Amino acid sequence: MKQPNTVDHPGSVWLLAEVYSWRYEPVSKRKIQMLNDVPQTKDSGSASEDDFAVQVYSDIACNRCGCVCDDLSISVAQDRIVEFQPDCSVANPWFESLRTALPSSPADINGRDVDLEEALDEAARMIRKARAPLFFGLSRSSTDGQRAVCELADRIGATIDTTASIGHGPSIVAFQNAGESTSTLGEVRHRSDLVIYWACDPLTSHPRHMERFVEAAGFSIPNGRKDRHVVVVDSEATATSAKADTFLRIQKGSDFEVLWTLRALLKGIDIYESTVGGVDVDSLRQLVQRMKASHYGAVFFGVTLTESLTGNTNVEALLRLVTDLNMFTRFVARRMRVPGDVTGADSVLCWQTGYPFSVNLNRGFPRFNPVEYSAGPMLERGETDCVILVGAERVDRFSEAARSNLRRIPVILLDPPNANWNVRADVRFNTAIYGIHRRATAYRMDEVPVPLRQILNSSLPSDDEVLRAILKRL
Repeated sequence: MKQPNTVDHPGSVWLLAEVYSWRYEPVSKRKIQMLNDVPQTKDSGSASEDDFAVQVYSDIACNRCGCVCDDLSISVAQDRIVEFQPDCSVANPWFESLRTALPSSPADINGRDVDLEEALDEAARMIRKARAPLFFGLSRSSTDGQRAVCELADRIGATIDTTASIGHGPSIVAFQNAGESTSTLGEVRHRSDLVIYWACDPLTSHPRHMERFVEAAGFSIPNGRKDRHVVVVDSEATATSAKADTFLRIQKGSDFEVLWTLRALLKGIDIYESTVGGVDVDSLRQLVQRMKASHYGAVFFGVTLTESLTGNTNVEALLRLVTDLNMFTRFVARRMRVPGDVTGADSVLCWQTGYPFSVNLNRGFPRFNPVEYSAGPMLERGETDCVILVGAERVDRFSEAARSNLRRIPVILLDPPNANWNVRADVRFNTAIYGIHRRATAYRMDEVPVPLRQILNSSLPSDDEVLRAILKRL
């Protein structure tokens, strides 16, 4: 039986992985029932063992969160996903939505289904008319789509902003001030004997993060979780804190004070207060000793650490603490990135423009200013007259003033048809899904590129195909 085409990748390892991670298998009774649940055509009737062969794809990457887990097993029949493993509360709803047929219309204008060419012409007309266009999103796209955004924005002198501006943007500013001691997630898994989660709850936001990088055994950690000490620092009890070895509950908004106190204790400076941020100084002193005594420590911090007027200083305090710790042992810091490929969006913008987000190109060269060129503030001030949303996720986190102005100006939306963010769009393109309908590349939260493979067919265009077709019309 002929196998599917292999990934066109320069590395033979990926080629072999593609060949040997695909196979046919007999249809189990449970899968037959799942197939019968899939809507059939008028004459197809119900599925039986003789009707279908289930293709099982293994080592599939999922980009629903920043972990980009690449060990999924997905069963496909009738060009539908009928089973997926392992279980994940973030990925499950997404893959469930792909068990049914997606709308076949490639685009609509003001809610009216149109063919692709008509929608492309209308989008090009809107962009030609705009004097201050804005691109926003990119975190559900892939490297190809993100590069296409840069090409189009450069041609028309637009502003590009990613979801980082309403997420870990302050962290990026902190990196520019303090630097970053970092590593891959694989290094954390294989070497760390101390893991700290600061202001994050990975069991909820990244359900398999602990399973893959904390509980799993590593080269230097043969017993996995038993060889690691897990500390959670947060302002409230979480699912992750319940599984931690040590939980330090601090007062909400006291992160900076606690971090600076840890730096002082690390340097041997006496602290005369009995508590800082609602935590006994003795408990902080014990944490410092544990960090100094570790062979390899890693601290993962969430976006909550940045959610204040001085969020970048909170992150900078953490980064400087990690730098200080490297005088005693190996210690690293990592952001818990939430949207699937926001790390990829930052990376692509960096090597296309020199800056990771909030980039303006209207003078013919890139300018970076998170205060001036972030999408939310620009919309609030009414400084853009056309918005191209490459994925509408996170639009709901804009202020009411920004959302109100967004409803008044022309909007072009590129999003998969099963993504429903209740965003009004003058022109909407229903796009194919990277890693499902198209081969692509996504970046894990540690900036490691992960190849995405095609497992389903779709006649819908991808982000990059739509954007480059618009570019040709300008």
